[in-house]
Amino acid sequence: MPESLQHHWDRVYREKAADAVSWFQAEPAMSLDLIAAAGVGPADPIIDIGAGASTLMDRLAALGFESVTALDIAALPLELALKRLGPAGARVEWLTRDVTRWSPSSNAYALWHDRAVFHFLTQAADRAGYLHAMGRGLRDGGWAVIATFAPTGPQACSGLPVQRYAPAQLAEVLGPRFHLVESRAETHVTPAGGRQDFTWCLFRKAPPGAAASMRPDRGDAG
Repeated sequence: MPESLQHHWDRVYREKAADAVSWFQAEPAMSLDLIAAAGVGPADPIIDIGAGASTLMDRLAALGFESVTALDIAALPLELALKRLGPAGARVEWLTRDVTRWSPSSNAYALWHDRAVFHFLTQAADRAGYLHAMGRGLRDGGWAVIATFAPTGPQACSGLPVQRYAPAQLAEVLGPRFHLVESRAETHVTPAGGRQDFTWCLFRKAPPGAAASMRPDRGDAG
């Protein structure tokens, strides 16, 4: 029987230290830049999809964010992050969920952050489940920061295939309710010294029936 995705990612974190996995960033600079660009404040609820043991939770706590949720399909990386944060971890809601099969509370979040989950969804049904969760959980006028491998990025990661995206391709998949406000390119250097090209996009969710033209696309390639 094939290994479940939850067991796959738990095994990855059993076999490697959290700061040795290929996606590790000591400083989540691009995430923080785009969260700042969205203009959300410390009282606004934020969810990090595929949070794992990311240091983003640490940085958001240090910036005074009061309503942060960390969601991951695997429990072990969340446990590692909670232990690392210490008392600050008590201010984070930790959820072990498969986002493609999850139905969040309606309009629960002002900002949806995903660095490197969506590109693992190579099946249409999984993408549909993800988009249902994001569409339900993110309030109208809310923001989505999504990072995937770029067209020049890896074709697989951690032994799993990925779907690579340019900004326009990602916008097309998300649909007309999500207006592409800004896009950036980043080359992530892994702990082992490898290079991975990423597409970063900032989207804003339009109300039903509204033209998704809330702000012009800044299209930054920096």
